[in-house]
Amino acid sequence: MPPTYVMLLWHMHQPFYKDLAEDFYVMPWVRLHALKDYYGMVAILREFPGVHVTFNLVPSLLAQLDEYARDVAREEEYDIAFQPVEKLTTAAREQLLDFAFHVNRDNLLNRYPRFRELFERAQSARHQEGAARLFTFQDFLDLQVLSQLAWFDEIYLAGDPEVRAVVKKSRGYSESDKIVLRKKGIEIFKVALEEYAAASQRGQVEISTSPFYHPILPLLCDTDVAEESHPGVRLPRRRFKHPEDARAQLRASVELHHRFFGSRPRGLWPSEGSVSDEVLKLAVQEGFEWTATDEGVLGRSLQMSFSRQGDGTMAGGRELYRPHRFVVGENGISIFFRDHQLSDLIGFVYSRLDAQAAATDLHQRIRAAGRSTGNRPAVVPIILDGENAWEFFPGNGREFLRAFYGRLASDPDLRAVTASEALGVTEQGTLSHVVPGSWIDSNFDVWIGADEDNRAWDLLSEARDFFAAKSGDPGLDPLKVRLAEQELWIAEGSDWCWWYGPEHSSAHDEEFDLLFRKHVSNIYHLLGGSPPDELAVPIKRPAAKAKVVAPAGRIAPRVDGQVTSYFEWLGAGVYSPDYRSSSMHGGARCLEALYFGHNERSVYLRLDLVEKFLEEYPQFEVRVNVDSESRVRVQARIEQGRLGTVQFWKRDKQIMVPLASGDQLQVAFQRVFELRLDYALAGLAPGQKTSFQVSLWADDLPLQIIPPEGWLTLDLTDDLVSW
Repeated sequence: MPPTYVMLLWHMHQPFYKDLAEDFYVMPWVRLHALKDYYGMVAILREFPGVHVTFNLVPSLLAQLDEYARDVAREEEYDIAFQPVEKLTTAAREQLLDFAFHVNRDNLLNRYPRFRELFERAQSARHQEGAARLFTFQDFLDLQVLSQLAWFDEIYLAGDPEVRAVVKKSRGYSESDKIVLRKKGIEIFKVALEEYAAASQRGQVEISTSPFYHPILPLLCDTDVAEESHPGVRLPRRRFKHPEDARAQLRASVELHHRFFGSRPRGLWPSEGSVSDEVLKLAVQEGFEWTATDEGVLGRSLQMSFSRQGDGTMAGGRELYRPHRFVVGENGISIFFRDHQLSDLIGFVYSRLDAQAAATDLHQRIRAAGRSTGNRPAVVPIILDGENAWEFFPGNGREFLRAFYGRLASDPDLRAVTASEALGVTEQGTLSHVVPGSWIDSNFDVWIGADEDNRAWDLLSEARDFFAAKSGDPGLDPLKVRLAEQELWIAEGSDWCWWYGPEHSSAHDEEFDLLFRKHVSNIYHLLGGSPPDELAVPIKRPAAKAKVVAPAGRIAPRVDGQVTSYFEWLGAGVYSPDYRSSSMHGGARCLEALYFGHNERSVYLRLDLVEKFLEEYPQFEVRVNVDSESRVRVQARIEQGRLGTVQFWKRDKQIMVPLASGDQLQVAFQRVFELRLDYALAGLAPGQKTSFQVSLWADDLPLQIIPPEGWLTLDLTDDLVSW
C-alpha cells in the first residue's frame, strides 16, 4: 500500500474586536486566546520534527495580536485586570466580578481552588445589590491574578519558573505577582508570532491566509449566490454585489502576510470554507495555488455522496482523498476537501475521552481512511478551528496532541504534510464548476436567510452605497476615508451574522450586536454623515437558552417506544437542549427533547431523537446514568432501528436483569426511546433525590451528553428539578 498523507490544517481566527474610530478593544478574546492557544499550538511541534502542519492565520487576528505584543492595545478588561486594587472603582470591581468568570469552569477555573471559591461566593451574591462590597481587597487581588492565570498556556505553566511560582502561591497574591503575569503575557504575545515565523522557516509549518477581515467571499461577490446552494432561501431586500471588495480583502491579506513572514502565502482558507466559481476565479487571479473547503461541497459538485463502511473505509474515498484542480483558462487552483467526520471528532468528541484513547482512535480511523483509495496514495485533509475546542479538553488538549502527533510520527505508513507538500503526491481530479457552499451544510444559511441576518445585510448594503457616494469627496480627510473603508471591510466579516439568526447564541450576543452596529455607524461618522436610525435598534433577539420544565405530577406511561397518547406523559418534566450557546458550530445534534418523571415505584425517561440523527446513525447506544453515588447505568444498543442488547450496571459491575417480564426494568425503542427503572433495582427510595444523565454513543464514541452542564436532579417527593 502507498503511504497515506495527512494534511492537517489548524484555522486560527477571532473576530475583529477593535473600534477603529475610538481606538479601543471592546472584547478581550484575542488577548485571552493568545495567552492560551496560539504559542503552544505551534511550539509543541518542536517535539515532533517529522510532523508537518498547516496553520491558517487570519490577517485581522495577526493585526490584533501584533498590537497586544507591542503593548499598544487599549482594552477596558485588560486595564481592570491589572490596575492596582486600591484604585479600582466600585463599578470596576463589579465588572471584574462579571468578566473574570467567563471561562470554562471544568478545565480552566476549577483547577485553581481559590478561583473556584471566589466563583462560588460571587454566584451566591450575584442577586445582591452592591455585591462587590462583600469582597475584600485581597479577594479582588486574587481574582485579578487567577482570572488571567487560568488562561495561561500549558507550556508556560509547566516550564516558566516565574509563572510556576505564581501558580504555587495559590492565594494571597501581591501587586508584584500581577506585574509578573502582565510581563509574561506580553512575552507570550511576542513569542507566538516569532514561533510561527521560525516554524515556517524550518519548513515544518506552512502558513496560509484568509481574506483580511474574514468575510464570506461568495456572499460578498453576490448575495444572490445563496439561492443556488439553497433554492428558495429568503434573500435580503437589498442585493449586495461587490466582488471588488472581495478582491481588495484578498490583496490586503497577502500584503500583511508578506510583512509578517517575508513571503506571499501559497494557500487560502476562504472564510468558513466558503467557495463559488467566482471566488475560485478571484483566487486564481490573485496568485493563490491552493484552497480548501468541505467534503459536502465536493459531493454536491460531483453529485455523489461519501459514507463510511463497516471497516472504516470511505465510499467515494478515491475522490475525497485527493485534491481537485479548478481550471481557469491556462491557470487553476487546487482544492482540498476536508474529511468532515475526522475533523469534527477532534472538535466535538475527543474532549470527552481519555487523551490516549482519543489519539489511538483517530490514528486508526486515518489508517482506515487511507485504505479507501486502493493502490493510489491518499491525502486525508483534517481541517478545523485551532483554538476554541481546547478549553473543553483537560490540560488544554496538549496531552491529546502529543499522543496524536507521536502516533503520526512513529507510523511508517502515515506522513503528516503541509498542504503545499500534499499537492504533488497523487494525481489530482478536475472540476469545472463547484456548487457554492461552506463547510456548514454546503450552503450559507448561517449567514443569510434569517430575519436577523438579512437585516444586517440590508444595513451593510446601505452603508456600502453611502461609502461609494461619499468616499471620493475631495474635501474629506484621506485618513478618515481610509478608516471608513476599514470599518466597511470589518462589517463585511462573517462573525456578525454568525451570531445573528437561529443557529448560535452566547452570553455576549448584546456586545457582538452593538459592535457590528458601531462599525457600520462609524462609516457614516467618518465620512461626515449621520447613521440611519435603524442602527440604534438591536438586531439580535434575546437568546433562548436550554429549557428545563419541572415535573408537574406523577406519571405511568406505557413503555413501548411510541408516543401512544399525548396524555401518558402529561405531567412529566421536559429538558429542551440549546444548540446555539457556543462559538463553534458542529457536533452531533441528536436530541429534540428529554422527558422525565416518576411515580411511587419507578423513574421514567423518554428521548425524542432528531430525525437526521436517526438517518445518519442506524446503530447507536443510549447510556442512562442514574444516581451518581451508586453509579447505576443502563446501556441499550439500537441496531438498524431496533432495540438490541440491554445491559444494567451498578457500581461498575454488570448485573443480569430479566427484561422480558419488565418487573424492574423496561426499555423500548421504535420512534422514541423509553425507559422505566424501578426504585428497588436502582437502590432508590420514595422521598429522596436522585440525579441522572443521558449520553448517546456511536462507534464507541460519545456524540452528545445530556445535559452538558451536569446532572439533572429529580426530587422523588415533590417533583422539583434542578441542575
